[in-house]
Amino acid sequence: MLAQQVLREVSRRIVGQEYMVERLLISLLTGGHVLLEGVPGLAKTLTVRTLAETVRTSFQRIQFTPDLLPADVIGTQIFDQPTGEFRVKHGPIFANIVLADEINRAPAKVQAALLEAMQEKQVTIGGTTYRLTEPFLVLATQNPIEQEGTYPLPEAQVDRFMMKLRVGYPTRAEEREILRRMASGDAIPIAQVTTPEALMDARRRIADIYMDERIVDYIVELVHATRHPEDVGLRDLVPLIEFGASPRATIALGQAARAHAFLRGRAFVSPDDVKGIAPDVLRHRVLTTFEADAEGVTSDAIVARLLATVPAP
Repeated sequence: MLAQQVLREVSRRIVGQEYMVERLLISLLTGGHVLLEGVPGLAKTLTVRTLAETVRTSFQRIQFTPDLLPADVIGTQIFDQPTGEFRVKHGPIFANIVLADEINRAPAKVQAALLEAMQEKQVTIGGTTYRLTEPFLVLATQNPIEQEGTYPLPEAQVDRFMMKLRVGYPTRAEEREILRRMASGDAIPIAQVTTPEALMDARRRIADIYMDERIVDYIVELVHATRHPEDVGLRDLVPLIEFGASPRATIALGQAARAHAFLRGRAFVSPDDVKGIAPDVLRHRVLTTFEADAEGVTSDAIVARLLATVPAP
């Protein structure tokens, strides 16, 4: 199975982090972009690069810095002296898998340069629009916003990410294994086990996975509850939520739930698939108020309350 082959190769280099690897595989199988957040040194960049190496396709890494320009990401027009004409030089965004490393270290103008590419799968340079080749996937990493030298991502861009993952520290046993594997200092080789064509075929099969109307209603009710928690009896959450999730979250939750079921070898979506993936799809789409911040209530806590309250079929 394609997913098992990819997971086996990634586990050769990455110790633990099964949660992060599985979510990244879901993004690969659905075409949804992913934002990984965690402190430095948790193998976020290494995991994304390793996942890209398993696919026989193009890969580009963009290191975001405060002095980066939009043209450094999407490309620009340059003057060709021998011909006396302008020609387009494509930027690193013209790849199948793009690693936006430390995306919150660049100002909003550069982050906004990714918006069109992430949503429309195209970029505009000098008034001409260029389509990006499928599969196209942006996997971004960021350090926590509280650290110095970072810029909060615009809400419009954050919403373009299908999932936002919080990456935690490894266990003691995992850290011992990391130390053992890295003792030699040599890179662990990774085999290319799949192709873009195989990924696109898997996406078509995932789209055909059966989703009962009751599961559809459950997803809609869950997303609706992020906007109107009083409808499910959670009136105390009303002053804590500034904005709920948009219909884009509903679409993403359905796609991710199907991929979640696919990875478990099922041909249908269960409520557990929705519950398992919902925190990653909703945490960055539920915006909290100042009152919630003052009380220490996070979007994760709100989503957990909603999942515990909204009745599953």
